[in-house]
Amino acid sequence: MRSEDLITQLAAGLRPVRRVWHPAKSTAVWLLLAGGVIGAAIAVFGLRHDLAQRLASGFDLPQLIAALATGLLAAFAAFELALPDRDQRWALLPLPAVVAWLATMGWGCLQDLARFGPEGLRLTTSYPCLAFIAGLGVPLTMGMLWLARHAAPLRPTPVAALGGLSAAALASVGLSAIHHLNAAVMVLVWHGLAVLVVTLVATFLGPRVMRAEEAAAPA
Repeated sequence: MRSEDLITQLAAGLRPVRRVWHPAKSTAVWLLLAGGVIGAAIAVFGLRHDLAQRLASGFDLPQLIAALATGLLAAFAAFELALPDRDQRWALLPLPAVVAWLATMGWGCLQDLARFGPEGLRLTTSYPCLAFIAGLGVPLTMGMLWLARHAAPLRPTPVAALGGLSAAALASVGLSAIHHLNAAVMVLVWHGLAVLVVTLVATFLGPRVMRAEEAAAPA
């Protein structure tokens, strides 16, 4: 076979490559999607009546800022890891925000202990917290995995895990604006449990979803 014929035959099956968005653009689109979904949930359930008072007092504000930072940084790290030339250490980007988030909730537990004594650390059930964060977090994670589906052959597990963490953290912010959980230990346990559930679901099922979305995506 002549070289010209071989080149023509090989080039006949080529498809144009779609340029991948910059991680900052992907993160911005993701935040718009998440904000729309959480905003719709707030529109349905309404804001908690004492939200402005609690934010003004500074009691909930550090926790909400840390949770929002966790969602933002985890999303950006996921989109960075979705690119083949990125260092795996991008996975550590949301770690300081996660630590700050846990620290603010832990400090709230100590404040409750000082104000109310052992009664302030009494733990009761709050399945609506788990249902809300999981109910929003899992669909939002699917949106994240669709945006990062090009990572399916590369690093599907860390990308999916970070996507789940981002979705659950932002859903937690939405829940704090809606649901009344005045005890910090309740927030720590139930928000933490829900975030862990969504992150684990994304970690174990996300790679399969990403491969399926990548296979089904048009050229």
